[in-house]
Amino acid sequence: MSEPSEALPNAPINDPFQGRRPTSHERMTGLPWDASYRNGPAPWDIGHPQPAIARLASEGGFAGPVLDVGCGTGEHAFLVASLGLPVLGVDVAETALAMAREKARERTNHTKNPRGMNVEFAAADALRLEHLNRRFQTVLDCGLFHTFNADERPAYLASLASVTEHAGTLYVLCFSDAVPDTGPHPVSLQDLKSAFTPATGWNIATIQPDRIHTRFHGDKGAPAWFATIKRI
Repeated sequence: MSEPSEALPNAPINDPFQGRRPTSHERMTGLPWDASYRNGPAPWDIGHPQPAIARLASEGGFAGPVLDVGCGTGEHAFLVASLGLPVLGVDVAETALAMAREKARERTNHTKNPRGMNVEFAAADALRLEHLNRRFQTVLDCGLFHTFNADERPAYLASLASVTEHAGTLYVLCFSDAVPDTGPHPVSLQDLKSAFTPATGWNIATIQPDRIHTRFHGDKGAPAWFATIKRI
């Protein structure tokens, strides 16, 4: 669930933020996203896809090519790739990307398929996705939108728009504000409606209440919004 292997281009040596401006969450904690993966699983890394994303996949909600923004260790990218779709997972956490690539090697060996799944992982800043120079029919944001504060969200939406095909689909699963202390920037229904508008290049198709599962929210997970948004 962190943001989006090699260091980002032009990153200074020994710079924990790889040449990019730290996000509000990183400034608040004083640590890069990568630190979340260095001493055991990250809080959002539950070892399997979020139930909401698994349900979406079973309902045929994905069409390729697919971008998984803030892919972490790759569980959602692998799920989508198992459907036969090409997937790119991006993150800024180098440790998470290394874990994802190791999983890919292990799963390819386990299936004894020399071609493996059509999945790749790359370092990328979620606020600068235009540098990918690629476009996608489906974009997945599972647990990333709610890490950005109100000042960062316009740049994030523009970044997403730069890589989403017109009439393509963006899925956003984020913490809701239904209860306090669910995440760094809990999202209200109005937050989503105000962010994703025709003026920013988007039309909201649906927003439904759902759940996000973490290592700290118990069996039922935390309240969330699950939004289906179309690029215009």
